[in-house]
Amino acid sequence: QVQLVESGGGLVQAGDSLRLSCAASGGTLSSYVVGWFRQSPGKEHEFVVATRWNGPSTAYAESVKGRFTDSRDDAKNTVYLEMNSLKPEDTAVYYCAALRGTRLATNWGDYTYWGQGTQVTVSS
Repeated sequence: QVQLVESGGGLVQAGDSLRLSCAASGGTLSSYVVGWFRQSPGKEHEFVVATRWNGPSTAYAESVKGRFTDSRDDAKNTVYLEMNSLKPEDTAVYYCAALRGTRLATNWGDYTYWGQGTQVTVSS
């Protein structure tokens, strides 16, 4: 059973940067596709980015392409989401999720494990 814990959210101003962390236990993230999703009040979970570390490949949502980048630290079994040039519309609860295998899934329901989320608020 993989457990995921997000951290790093907060209140920032438009144009600022923020780095979210997703720490895993119970499994090695390099064996999983790791996705980031976000959810605003009253909306569905929105895909942000998914990365396959074996045979590396990454998919980004158009809304974050060029601004968000994910990376990992194998020693810490942690994945990061670096968010730059933040906009008020990026305000949401951000979740990481893990799916064993190699498929770059972009649907929330395709993943097997999810974290509890971390709030990101971007003021204008």
